[in-house]
Amino acid sequence: MVIPQPMTLVQQPEPFDDWDWVFELKHDGFRALAGIEHGQCRFFSRKKHKLVGYQDLRTALVKEVHAETAILDGELGVTDHMGRTVFADLMQRRNLARYFAFDLLCHNGGDLRKVALLTRKEKLKWISPARSAHALYVDHSRGCGSALYRLACQLDLEGIVAKRADSRYEDNPNLRNWIKIKNLGYSQRERRGDL
Repeated sequence: MVIPQPMTLVQQPEPFDDWDWVFELKHDGFRALAGIEHGQCRFFSRKKHKLVGYQDLRTALVKEVHAETAILDGELGVTDHMGRTVFADLMQRRNLARYFAFDLLCHNGGDLRKVALLTRKEKLKWISPARSAHALYVDHSRGCGSALYRLACQLDLEGIVAKRADSRYEDNPNLRNWIKIKNLGYSQRERRGDL
């Protein structure tokens, strides 16, 4: 299985509203591509380094994701009692690690990277478990980034991610198809290096 280069998130200071874009909550953890193949799951970082550990989570993804083979894009994270990701708990391996899946790049041998984002997300939702303590589908709102950003700030979350609804999955930061808008008041600002 060939793991593609993850899409780049370009930072922007202000949220916006636009029907051509979808908006997701940004989770604080390790960005990870999950490759499922031959009854195994492997995690890879943004720089395509293999992430070791998380055996229980990897086993659960193989069982719970409805696919013989798949490559998912998402975030490894640990949540508190309110469902907010807590990076320090992930670093210390405290509590159950979860996988927040937000994109599907390949499914059962089919390459989906040239398919529009909304179509990929529909397929991802379809193959994701309906209820799981391990794998969580990251839903989105369409067109209304400002309201979701205000909610992220109220809940003390890291921020939001804006993605063009029709975007293909290609790593070209000049396209600015994926944008992160950070909550400047976030109490757990990034304290980690780039993997």
